[in-house]
Amino acid sequence: MSRLRDNVERWLIHENYDFNQSKADDAAFKITINNSDGLGNDTEVFEPKAQENILVIGIKIEMKTKQLIRFRELNETEQDNFKKKIDDFCYSIKAVGKFLEEDGKKKVGVYIILDKQEQLNQPSFFKALEEIIEMSEKTNRFLIKTF
Repeated sequence: MSRLRDNVERWLIHENYDFNQSKADDAAFKITINNSDGLGNDTEVFEPKAQENILVIGIKIEMKTKQLIRFRELNETEQDNFKKKIDDFCYSIKAVGKFLEEDGKKKVGVYIILDKQEQLNQPSFFKALEEIIEMSEKTNRFLIKTF
């Protein structure tokens, strides 16, 4: 049993969030907060197996069909340039960004990492949760504008 997971669950229950446990091979635990950003995206909260007492909070923004079609039309260099633009954008909003492919869909993941003991508390957690939702909305706007 993870004490960190118990804390996160307690905090979410206390604030009436709709969430469930998810399975992840690379995480000690993974909690999914349903439709958390107003755009239909879920927030994932997990502790990587390789990094005990580190809490990762993230949202994956799925590329729209038109964006996906345009992305697939790009050559490899253009795709790499687009991924770099995403990385640069995520860096500018102080998020860790990751370009992903899941279930045949391209997604942009934005993450906040709480890696200091003094961050692993309820106020820091909810501050990060608010920030990741803002980052999700900014990333979605960025994708619409640039692609």
